[in-house]
Amino acid sequence: MATEQQEHLKIEQLRQHSADELEHIAGREKENLEGWIPSIATDAEIREALEKAFDYRGDVTITRKDGTKLEGYLFDRRSGASLQDSFVRVIPSNDRTKVNVAYSDVAALAFTGRDSAAGKTFEAWVKKYWAKKAAGEKNIQIEPEKLD
Repeated sequence: MATEQQEHLKIEQLRQHSADELEHIAGREKENLEGWIPSIATDAEIREALEKAFDYRGDVTITRKDGTKLEGYLFDRRSGASLQDSFVRVIPSNDRTKVNVAYSDVAALAFTGRDSAAGKTFEAWVKKYWAKKAAGEKNIQIEPEKLD
């Protein structure tokens, strides 16, 4: 994921293009975080990793400093002035009770679940559409993914 400075520079570059040129510029690249175990040695690394976990569309596993593990979907975060004042909210995969975890309690983080949004870009759909059309299929449409 890009830093704030990289994002700022990209926005400045985009301001130099006309609306017609912007229609054909490639979008922001999505990181493949599935299976990633980030280094969280500093406060900044903890904040960055948990921010990426919030954007991730799969389950993560949080190991707390007391050794307990929490696997589930990170659906909310509250960033405070310090790590003790910052929290993530997780829906555990084996329970529907929402759990709060302070950033200061996080010892390790792993992106353990399948990224349900991976490969779901419009460009991927168009590629599949043309492959089906070339194969002679009719009534080609977008179908929702089956839930597990």
